[in-house]
Amino acid sequence: MKQAQPHWKTDMDFSSCRFYIRRMDTFSRNGTDQVPVAKLPLIGFIYVTQGEVLVEADGNSYLCQTGHTLIIPAMCPFSIRYYRDATGYSGAFSTSFITDTRPLLYLTGPLHQAFWFDEGVFMGELFNMILVSFEKGDNVFVEKGLDLFLSRIKSGQAAVVPKAVNGFLESVFNPEQSIGSIAAYAHSAGISGNYLSRQVKQSTGRSVGAWIDIARLVRAKRLLAGSSMPIIDVAASVGLEDQSYFARFFKRATGMTPSEFRKNMQG
Repeated sequence: MKQAQPHWKTDMDFSSCRFYIRRMDTFSRNGTDQVPVAKLPLIGFIYVTQGEVLVEADGNSYLCQTGHTLIIPAMCPFSIRYYRDATGYSGAFSTSFITDTRPLLYLTGPLHQAFWFDEGVFMGELFNMILVSFEKGDNVFVEKGLDLFLSRIKSGQAAVVPKAVNGFLESVFNPEQSIGSIAAYAHSAGISGNYLSRQVKQSTGRSVGAWIDIARLVRAKRLLAGSSMPIIDVAASVGLEDQSYFARFFKRATGMTPSEFRKNMQG
């Protein structure tokens, strides 16, 4: 299966586009793990069947894990901050493509919802059938399938992470800011390190330290793949002054040394 990033095709012509869907498969992908900010004239959606995708939309962070969907209103700015071993579906549609717009009546911001157990399995199968029908040009089933998906959406289900957690995730993945320590992020938020740690763990299932390491890896991949910056400077840019430690950290996470990763991505 072709590996594809969970992004929406921002360069396509939307003048005659009413719906599209694509399969998402980033499992074991050694990419740069980010998709730039986009703003589409269609309603975007993502459904995760496995793994996780961290989306920033309209200034808030949404951690989409297995069985989660995120619907993004038209012209709402969003970006993919991070993804890991994620499979699922992403796409967009116009309200003119669906017969029942009532589920979207109160879609004033991104809507994040989880489908658990059998319902999650059903939604995965539904999206697969929608994709297959779309590729065959069977718009009748696509419209009915999309209507069925939207009928399962519950208004008021948006699960925005707490303010302190959102601020932390936004800061740690911001390429314009230096990657700091737990204490630094807590101080910036005006709270204790222990409180921030509890909030992050409860909201995301992952510790502050783990997110900092993920952000380091994301930034290092981007710098190695997209620049000729010396590896020692890449290490310093992600907050690791010891180049040998950085090399061990990077290889443990990717299975490659920084030099091997750069050669693989730029070659």
